[in-house]
Amino acid sequence: MEIKRDEYLNKLIVRKQNGFIKVITGIRRCGKSYLLNEIFYRHLLEDGVDEDHIIKFAFDSADDLRLIGENIFSIDEGDHKVDPLKFMDYIDSRVTDQGMYFLLLDEVQKLGGFESVLNGYLRKKNLDVFVTGSNSKFLSSDIITEFEGRGDEIHVFPLSFSEFFSVYDGSKDEAFDDYMVYGGLPAAALMKTEEQKTRYLITQINNVYLRDIVKRYHLQSDADIGELLDILASGISALTNPRKLSDTFRSVKQARLCPDTISRYISHLEDAFLISKALRYDVKGKRYIGTPYKIYFEDVGLRNARLNFRQIEQTHLMENIIYNELRRRDYSVDVGVVEVRERDADGKEIRKKLEIDFVANQGSRRYYIQSAFEISDSGKWQQEVRPFDNTRDSFKKIVIVGRTMKPRRDEKGYVVMGVKEFLLQTNSLEL
Repeated sequence: MEIKRDEYLNKLIVRKQNGFIKVITGIRRCGKSYLLNEIFYRHLLEDGVDEDHIIKFAFDSADDLRLIGENIFSIDEGDHKVDPLKFMDYIDSRVTDQGMYFLLLDEVQKLGGFESVLNGYLRKKNLDVFVTGSNSKFLSSDIITEFEGRGDEIHVFPLSFSEFFSVYDGSKDEAFDDYMVYGGLPAAALMKTEEQKTRYLITQINNVYLRDIVKRYHLQSDADIGELLDILASGISALTNPRKLSDTFRSVKQARLCPDTISRYISHLEDAFLISKALRYDVKGKRYIGTPYKIYFEDVGLRNARLNFRQIEQTHLMENIIYNELRRRDYSVDVGVVEVRERDADGKEIRKKLEIDFVANQGSRRYYIQSAFEISDSGKWQQEVRPFDNTRDSFKKIVIVGRTMKPRRDEKGYVVMGVKEFLLQTNSLEL
């Protein structure tokens, strides 16, 4: 069964022949390779491109590496890269006329000197280059500099709830329950039993993602970074910083890990797209607050697997899912801080910081969003919207709740909607 990923396909289509290197990034196993080599490849054929003008090459494929006289076992061992001259000779042998050729290159960070090779292809008018990579240090944060300002990134997330539900055999409520537990990695979504999903996700997080980080950054073992990942997984949606994490590491794990090392490990986890940081933003002061920040997981199924599915807190998982959906819709997402002045029991004026779960920005548009799995009474509602009352601006303000609920407004114009309605309607923020 194929899961349609039309949103990402359309992003590739509109970027054809735009003079840039199209760089598809994302966590391993999120579907980048299938998107490029199956879905986009099929589009090119249906669009009339001759098959011999589409050159696919996967740098983690034994068969493809044999075509250029390379050995996958030597590539996988240590830091050995694919010889760029062998690869360039192969491409030269395939480009036999002046017609447009499409290069679909998978896991290109395994190619030695790939930046120079791809920059060279930018100067060839009949080559349109699309590449994938799983490491942001190679293919995300340095795109602008490495590709001389001509790198165009398409970040692919694990399945959205809408994509997940499109192939789910069951009700919307059942689907969301499973999505909250097992996440959106495509392979897990297509598995039939809970046992299969559980085993797959635990294997991936422990034997693929962590080991890949250990190998890439030459760590002695996965013990410390694995235990840090446990702490981060247990504390999603909570404010933290490296010093606080160091204290937790000492008290919970009875071991020492200094803040600088923790900060470096968090960067490694970000570079592998396992986690993402949400910074705090002072809404009234219009400035960022350095620390603390919040950590969210790119896929909640991997988060749960790291904890052996022992901590399934619906409140925090729903917040993580909303955060990922906002990012998937191309919003920059921060944690909002609103400072208010009030008087304590002695009548003394004090300052208090109220939190807005998410400030989502896209161009001139901004939305303030609270994630509230359950609102049990009017007191809880007032607690959720109090930060809205104090922003003193006219941007749209939304409360997302756990139960099924069509969007509606209260007397102040604040919108409340169910999380499934938010996730399944692409224009839900506009309703």
